[in-house]
Amino acid sequence: MIAYIFRRILIGFFTLFLVTMIVYGMIRNMPGNPVAQMEAQDPSRVLSEEDKQRLMEIYGLDKPWYEAYWSWLGKICTGDLGVSIKLHENVSSVIAVRIGPTLLLSITSLCLMYILAIPIGFYSVVRSGKRDERIASFVLYMFYSIPSFVMGVGLLVVFYQWLEWLPPGIMSDDYDSFSYFGKLFDVGKHMILPVFCYTYGGLASFSRFIKANMEEVIRQDYIRTARAKGLSNYRVIVHHAFRNTLIPFVTMVGLALPGLLSGAIILEQIFEWPGMGSLFFECISNRDYPVIMGMILIFSIMTLLGQLLADILYTLVDPRVTYK
Repeated sequence: MIAYIFRRILIGFFTLFLVTMIVYGMIRNMPGNPVAQMEAQDPSRVLSEEDKQRLMEIYGLDKPWYEAYWSWLGKICTGDLGVSIKLHENVSSVIAVRIGPTLLLSITSLCLMYILAIPIGFYSVVRSGKRDERIASFVLYMFYSIPSFVMGVGLLVVFYQWLEWLPPGIMSDDYDSFSYFGKLFDVGKHMILPVFCYTYGGLASFSRFIKANMEEVIRQDYIRTARAKGLSNYRVIVHHAFRNTLIPFVTMVGLALPGLLSGAIILEQIFEWPGMGSLFFECISNRDYPVIMGMILIFSIMTLLGQLLADILYTLVDPRVTYK
């Protein structure tokens, strides 16, 4: 196992190198540059050619993209993510401010998805073919078919514009005047709509995934043998069928890890949530290359760690799986 993990880490470093190099080349060849964006956002600000050239040299934009990439990579190896072109702050500081709000939504949503998806999957298998199970499956399929951004706009229209119950954003304007529990309640109230939009699609997908895999497993010979021995339906489903369903399920757990930080760009824009998704959108618009690359690096590392975590979890849920 240790040798396998070491090989995966080496492959991960090579993958990071290829991903960051390709992305850096792509963003540097997008139309426009940070200097041009500065003028476009502030028409009253007119830069002379000398000023433009000076700014290009300061930000390293006068070099070919491959030379600038090696310069960026050298700084990364020393732990320096660079300085934001738009905000004039360290990239690490810019990202650190946005990680908290995104984790608040993503971890809450992920926990809800797994806590609810497993019993819903059990229920669907046990009650398969019954009227209540068909109704539940129809509702889940309907949720799965509705794009999250469409649901987000609809929820804002109903609960914010019409009923005025649940506002967007992460906190109220008078947040600082609240007590400790008042602040918790305020943040929780603002989280309801975005968490729902983050959760319902994955919940429908995960529960259907568990149901489909368990229905395949319960048709196996060892399940029929367990029933023939007189074991209760609960014991057969939980202790025998679900354990084998976990093997493909852990893959989804590992692949969900990158989503903890990447956020949902459209949803965070809709709900005015100051997280990583909205930061990525802002940086793309401003051509803020250092922040974009810092976020791409973090997302790539999280993706590779998620895949490694899934492989390790395989050995925990199925001792027959070994890596040499």
